[in-house]
Amino acid sequence: MANIYTPRQQRLLLITSLVIIAGFIVAGLRGYATAFLGAGILYVVFRPWFTALAIKRRWNRSLVTTLIIIFSTVVIIMPFLTLSLLLIGRIQYYSQNVDDILNLIHKGEELTGFKVTSPQNVRQILQQGATYASRLLPSIAGGALDFIVIIGLMFFTLYFMFVQQESFQKGLQKYLPFKRDTQKELGESLKNNVNANVLGQALVSLVQGVLTGITLWIFGVPDAPFWGVVAFFMAFIPVLGTPLVWGPAGLIKLSQGDTGQGVGILIVGIIVIINIDNLLRIMLAKRMGDIHPLVTLTGIVLGVPIFGILGLVIGPLLLSYFIVLMNVFERENRQLRAEAVQDEVKVEKKAENAETGT
Repeated sequence: MANIYTPRQQRLLLITSLVIIAGFIVAGLRGYATAFLGAGILYVVFRPWFTALAIKRRWNRSLVTTLIIIFSTVVIIMPFLTLSLLLIGRIQYYSQNVDDILNLIHKGEELTGFKVTSPQNVRQILQQGATYASRLLPSIAGGALDFIVIIGLMFFTLYFMFVQQESFQKGLQKYLPFKRDTQKELGESLKNNVNANVLGQALVSLVQGVLTGITLWIFGVPDAPFWGVVAFFMAFIPVLGTPLVWGPAGLIKLSQGDTGQGVGILIVGIIVIINIDNLLRIMLAKRMGDIHPLVTLTGIVLGVPIFGILGLVIGPLLLSYFIVLMNVFERENRQLRAEAVQDEVKVEKKAENAETGT
């Protein structure tokens, strides 16, 4: 019995079915998207290690991948989780005990003569900030099962990405709707973004966070280690970064009459911490991915509300991919126009030859 659909209709229905099924899959896994994104980021970070050990030295792939997973758990996941929980705990403490914050604001108002906001607004802002921070950063207390599932799914995905690396890469090349040159550009953009916004930026942020914490401790700021952790996270934001931590700390010391300590914090921040930031970025830019600060800043603003803390990488990556695809689109259009001009020239020559009889 003949099929009632034409070949064109069958193709359209096939595409529609794929889109609908893919939509259900994405909707079902949307809560665990960070696991797959995290696996992709870790794959790019540790791929040189895997290549050196499993490909060149021919170590057992499962063993190498297991060692990579253990290393990333001990060196990346656990310290980051500890810092996140510490930061969330302190933010929640300050949101519930706002008297210290209000006193500092009042002193700042007395020093500058400007009224910032009402106490009720301050309380509301702090409570909203605590809620927002808890949503962005991982919290075992907020959902132990979800956290364990996400981490487990991330490492499970990473394991097969390494163990079956050739099949994984061939699958990407086969099913991505881009030419081979475009795929290479996208891969290079991913590598540059991960290097710049994970490896390079994490190193810069760590140095700045440590320097900020030590500076605040030397000049007698309470909770200096906590503010050092805050500085570590804030340092991911280009331009603004750690000045949002040591700047108010210096102004608060000045408002309290501790002129020497306040001036000292500001001098160290301006001369040492900011210059260290610029120096490290210049040193690492060419080695670990040269990403324009505007792309990073705009990408962070775009990515963090959508992807949480992973938006620090995913946001700039999305913008970089958009720029790459726009360049590809422009280049291919230019090639098509050039080919069209060449075809017109050939047609005109043929017409001229036909008229002259040659």
